[in-house]
Amino acid sequence: MTIAPSSHPVVRLRVPTDEDALSWYRTFDDPEVMEFHGGRRAEFSVYEELTARQRRHDAELGFCLWTLTDEAGEVLGFTGAQPWPHATFGPVGAIEIGWRLGRAAWGNGYATVAARATLERVRAAGVDEVVAMIDSRNRRSVAVAERLGMRLAESYEITTGVPRTALCYRLGLGA
Repeated sequence: MTIAPSSHPVVRLRVPTDEDALSWYRTFDDPEVMEFHGGRRAEFSVYEELTARQRRHDAELGFCLWTLTDEAGEVLGFTGAQPWPHATFGPVGAIEIGWRLGRAAWGNGYATVAARATLERVRAAGVDEVVAMIDSRNRRSVAVAERLGMRLAESYEITTGVPRTALCYRLGLGA
């Protein structure tokens, strides 16, 4: 899928491949990118499992965390939606929209354009509401959620690791 609204960057979303696990592993090897995700990139095996899980989601649900590329095909990160992955914390049972881009892609509108395309795809798949779970310190992601029309619905205190607050933004996708 290619998205190119006027005056916005061209982005492409594709179902992650085995090779994308390595691309994500390299793209997220940046403490600033991972600041709100544990501070450092995960082991390569985590990205292998994540891309495989996303392929299953796409086949079963019609959406996933897609690999996000620019017009030239350069991997920028991922954007998409998936079932909330935690069974005992947060918005259990919800469909979470999310994005993570390499630092070189920040500030260019890629996340917002790709997230809007994600909203269209999940709406078409019959999803009536999405959530975005965002670390309260992550102002860039909060701004993307607000540009999408999402509203702060609740917050969760996270006590594992460094104590922090996760904000849960919600958006109804009804017709």
